[in-house]
Amino acid sequence: MILTSSTVVLEPITPALARRIAAREERPGDRWHAEYPFLDEIDPLKSLAALAAPDPDFTMYVVRRASDGMAVGGFGFFGPPDADGRVEFGYGLVPSARGAGLATSAVLLALGHAGLRGATIAAADTEADNAASRRVLFKSGLQEVGRSGSLVLYERVLTAR
Repeated sequence: MILTSSTVVLEPITPALARRIAAREERPGDRWHAEYPFLDEIDPLKSLAALAAPDPDFTMYVVRRASDGMAVGGFGFFGPPDADGRVEFGYGLVPSARGAGLATSAVLLALGHAGLRGATIAAADTEADNAASRRVLFKSGLQEVGRSGSLVLYERVLTAR
């Protein structure tokens, strides 16, 4: 299911698309930014590509700007919610797309979807010195719940809308 807001579109990544993104096999209409994907997305993309039947909701997504359809980053759940309803996620945008609220929009959109699909707690972490990512998580309603080494741990209770 493609998720849309006024500023971003989250396109689910199928195993076939994951293979193409990891190999950087762009086709007409893909509209991938030159810096997409990030190196740290390659291994998760390869793992997704190897799945026969990935979870359709708690998967990886291409983040596109709604204004022009350009793929400017990724958002991913690290799997479906656990027995407590907790789901972990991560995200990233190419440098030229940062600072425009797109990451916050993508996180809010994905977490709204997760809440509708049964997740009750969202969790993420970021490096303590990554002020921009910390702002995104804060603006998305997550609160710091702890620290582990250089990481700041965040959580938010989700409710179905």
